[in-house]
Amino acid sequence: MDYTLIFGHKNPDTDAICSALAYADLKKRLGFQTKAVRLGEVSKETQFALDTFSIQPPELAAEKLAKNQDVILVDHNEHSQSIDSLEEGNILEVIDHHRISNFSSEQPVYFRTEPVGCTATILYKIYKEHGLEPDAAIAGLMLSAIISDTLLFKSPTSTEADHITASELSKLATVDMEAYGMELLKAGAGTENLDPTDIITIDAKLFKMGSANVEIAQVNVVDTSNVQSRSEEIKNAISERIENNDLAMFVLLITDILTSESLVMVLGEEQQKFEQAFSTTLKEDMAFLSGIVSRKKQVVPPLTQAFAD
Repeated sequence: MDYTLIFGHKNPDTDAICSALAYADLKKRLGFQTKAVRLGEVSKETQFALDTFSIQPPELAAEKLAKNQDVILVDHNEHSQSIDSLEEGNILEVIDHHRISNFSSEQPVYFRTEPVGCTATILYKIYKEHGLEPDAAIAGLMLSAIISDTLLFKSPTSTEADHITASELSKLATVDMEAYGMELLKAGAGTENLDPTDIITIDAKLFKMGSANVEIAQVNVVDTSNVQSRSEEIKNAISERIENNDLAMFVLLITDILTSESLVMVLGEEQQKFEQAFSTTLKEDMAFLSGIVSRKKQVVPPLTQAFAD
């Protein structure tokens, strides 16, 4: 049987995994043959959500797509963040909430992007547009995605639509949004049991900024001191990644979910672009940025402008 594959970006976060599962559920209920897959390992936070609502994670996608394989992209549209063989596939749809960059297709595409905090918020609208609602388990996964992407609505990316959607989904999932939200975020926070390579790749995205390749990774913690104490080994891992992937800059955003500030590590030949973008001075390749918690809204735009100047 031929399936349309639905997947989020590489190094998938909770939205990438849960939105793929949710949209596969909706498409199946509408009569389409779809299958959710993933482009990387499942994070601790995402696994907590899957375990809570008794859902198995999607299968790991094959390294290469079959020729003309039908695919639907969720939670991303930039080819650099997708499966390496994306050009072999046939993109049918894109459902996303990020910037649109370097996207093209051979055939017309259903492309839906909205300036909200989470892809799952858009998907819930699509459920309702078809007169449907997710069951309790899928609602729980969609709620988890919104909580994760908005840091329980502390992120500037969160909108009224996200909050309203999350409130409705929490009722469908029969969970207390605030209590469950903190459990979810704490389940994914911390770097104590991660090696340096895992820390810098568990949620990393590659961006094209001008002619430069810039990778930005983010990890949530409840205390940045552990990362600071391991800074040299983490910076060594970053330097290796820069060399192996021809990066002009690598930014690691270590976000404290309790204080809403981030410690950043920045390495690469274009370090000064980061200092320019944030009017800061890096000390030993690091700086604290108060109130900075969103890669999408607070880090990518000023960095992109700095590379354009």
